Amino acid sequence: MFKKLVHFVFLFVMVFALTPKVFADKNITPIVFALKPDKNPDAMIEERKSLEAFLSKELQAPVKVIVPLSSAVILEGFANGSIDLAFLSSLDMLNAIDQKSAQTLLGVKIDGKTFYESYWVSLKDKPYKNIKDLRGKPIAFASRTSTSGYLIPHASLIKKGFLKEKENPETFFGKGNVWYGTGYVSGIEQVLQGQAEAAAVSDYVINKDKYLTPEQKAKLKIVDRQGPIPTHVIAIRSTLDKKNQDRLRAALKKMNIDQNISLRDKLFNSTLAEIKQEKHLAGTKEALQLTGAKL
Repeated sequence: MFKKLVHFVFLFVMVFALTPKVFADKNITPIVFALKPDKNPDAMIEERKSLEAFLSKELQAPVKVIVPLSSAVILEGFANGSIDLAFLSSLDMLNAIDQKSAQTLLGVKIDGKTFYESYWVSLKDKPYKNIKDLRGKPIAFASRTSTSGYLIPHASLIKKGFLKEKENPETFFGKGNVWYGTGYVSGIEQVLQGQAEAAAVSDYVINKDKYLTPEQKAKLKIVDRQGPIPTHVIAIRSTLDKKNQDRLRAALKKMNIDQNISLRDKLFNSTLAEIKQEKHLAGTKEALQLTGAKL
């Protein structure tokens, strides 16, 4: 009887030990990955669930994907340890680095390049041909913290001589004519609803099918463009140890494998690759200096 009991206990211990932690301990703290709210909320619900399933399987640990209301919430989460990973613009990444709360884990390569462009977009039937035509007109920036939807367009106005260094965009567009949204789609909606004559957005908002419907895109045209802009990055909390950082990097790079590419592109637009942090963020640093925008 004693031998049978010992044998049973041994088998129980072995099964428990070999069971992945995600199933063995329901109280384990999940890895939290934050995405920015820059597109259709319904689409993001599906993508959140898919990313949670993918990473949970790869890491054999629970993963929770969240969509905070703003990048400020993400930065606070890095600082207090409640967020482990986030998909950020280069501007938000500089902010996190300045706070010493996060560092880059991976960057995005679009068609083999680690940069992209910003567009000024208007309705097709409007007469505007370039940024000069928008002087004194109501416009929409994607948000106050958007690199392609605010910072780089602002810096471009300075480089083209329409504004002085650190001058407010209202000097060019007119007092009360500058609106700040909560993401790319919010800016485009202002244009479609006739509340703004043009909006500043990332090129992939127009070139890809991720953010707008075909019907919405059919009503729009590109008025002007500016860049290059450093691509978005996946940031990781600085206080995570190297072993866990390496595990997370390896798991995310598996999204570049054929069967995972569709999900990867829905979430991150293109290939995930290792980058040199300082070199990658240099263009955004320059724009900050020109505009005087605060981190």
